[in-house]
Amino acid sequence: MGKKTRNQDVKTKIDSSMFGTESIGKILLHTAPPVMLAQLIQALYNIVDSYFVGKFSANGLTALSVIFPVQLVITALAIGIGVGVNTLMARQYAQNESEAADKTAGTGLVLTVACWALFTLLAMALLRPYASMSAQSPEAVELAVLYGRICCVGSLGIFMESVFTKVHQANGNMALPMAAQIAGALTNIALDPLLIFGMFGLPEMGIAGAATATVCGQFVAMFITGARGFRRPPKRKEMPKIAGRVISLGCPYTIMNTMCTVYIVALNVILAGFGDAAVTVLGLYYKMQAFFFIPLLSLSTCIIPVLSYNYARGSYRRCRAVMRDSVILSLAFMLVGVFCFEALPSQVISIFSREAEVLAVGVPIFRNHLRRVRPGFVSAPDPPLAGCVKSQAAEKEFCAAAKTPLTSRY
Repeated sequence: MGKKTRNQDVKTKIDSSMFGTESIGKILLHTAPPVMLAQLIQALYNIVDSYFVGKFSANGLTALSVIFPVQLVITALAIGIGVGVNTLMARQYAQNESEAADKTAGTGLVLTVACWALFTLLAMALLRPYASMSAQSPEAVELAVLYGRICCVGSLGIFMESVFTKVHQANGNMALPMAAQIAGALTNIALDPLLIFGMFGLPEMGIAGAATATVCGQFVAMFITGARGFRRPPKRKEMPKIAGRVISLGCPYTIMNTMCTVYIVALNVILAGFGDAAVTVLGLYYKMQAFFFIPLLSLSTCIIPVLSYNYARGSYRRCRAVMRDSVILSLAFMLVGVFCFEALPSQVISIFSREAEVLAVGVPIFRNHLRRVRPGFVSAPDPPLAGCVKSQAAEKEFCAAAKTPLTSRY
């Protein structure tokens, strides 16, 4: 057992050391495309559900739009904890503290289970009041509550998978998380029509089948990443300190993504007064926008270990190079999204619904709203740099004031 641990430590040092030695372009080409592809596939969960549910029920499509902000909160919480774990582990690997990094990963696992339990309890109490404010049709409200409850209870899979994925990414392993996301998405795509429409002798579950397929796909990804990403939690007395640091590092990303959710919730409540078609269009718009934004946000999380590693070593020139190349990659990806929203809005909406009212409302929204959010594509990589610099600078200042070496803090 000890020999296996030493071999894993050696491999980790080799993998993470490339952050400080390889060219920045090569690092991003090695790390970014797999992570961005994995997150593109992750975004397919909601899009695939919307496609099949749209064929099944118009009220079901409205229900999915109502619950979409709740799913964004789940993702924001899960990724926030994962980012905190990733950032701290990368910094510890840079300082050759592999044992401390394992303790961070184990603490992150306990933290994410506690966060899932608390969120699920709150969601169970608030789902019905929220759905009632966000849709007019009683059927759409009931379907939203049903879909939301299944997704919230089953969100343990995405919570744990996020931590496991960040453990692999901190080690420089981007291939396994990508494979896990692909497997999860394929599971969801395969199960959606079977469970929604009741094919091959299975019961017709409707929107509940869509939620069940989503949860199954997330658990498949969790098991794949967890097989090698699991780390044993440290002693109970060590966890509060580590958990506090994970939360402080991940909280900015959770807050940043949750703010967008608050905005969508407010729009849902306002648009409910204009009819369910407006709510449906809003949900479709943000799902398609997320298809382009989520990979850029994943690029942000992808460069975090590189920034943390180099900032901890004082390689500020490499930090600037990381940001420069990341912005160039963001711009290239942004142009694809701009083309789809500006040139093909009716074709995109028709994938999910061919109702005349939905198309009439949706086409101008897709074009006009994009013109206001277009700069966001470019600025997506900025927050990680500020977060890494601020947290690392604060850590150095604290250690200097205490007259203790930086490594003693880990």
